[in-house]
Amino acid sequence: MTNLLTWPLAPVRATVALAEQILRQAEAEYYDPARIRLQLEQIDALRESGQLDPEQAAIWEDELISRLSARREET
Repeated sequence: MTNLLTWPLAPVRATVALAEQILRQAEAEYYDPARIRLQLEQIDALRESGQLDPEQAAIWEDELISRLSARREET
């Protein structure tokens, strides 16, 4: 009987489960140390080539280092 009454909510539960899965994957990529290191290297290369001014590079690097630190604090 419960299944019959909650059956109309199945698409909503599936959508919520999918959204949670997408969020977990996005957070994993956002805080991935390898990805952050690669982005730091790219920023360094852009700064060295003159395509990125030092102030903007420092802002981006600070943000990336904060993400890396936040990930390490979680574990």
